[in-house]
Amino acid sequence: MLTFLRNLTVRNLLVAEAPSLAISIVIAEVFYKFHSFTFECIAFLATWAVVGFMTTTIGRTIGLLPAREQHA
Repeated sequence: MLTFLRNLTVRNLLVAEAPSLAISIVIAEVFYKFHSFTFECIAFLATWAVVGFMTTTIGRTIGLLPAREQHA
């Protein structure tokens, strides 16, 4: 997790992660009523991962984020 956080740039954070976090919070608040903190937390984190993937993919497609780096 620390490596992931160190590799984030401010631009990637603002363009991809901040919007996906905000969207995920709204989805969780509106739709997730499991009456269990654990279930709601897991559902929120899964939602954030999916929304983050989608915003990153869209950001790369329209050119807001750099293309994925290829490691050999």
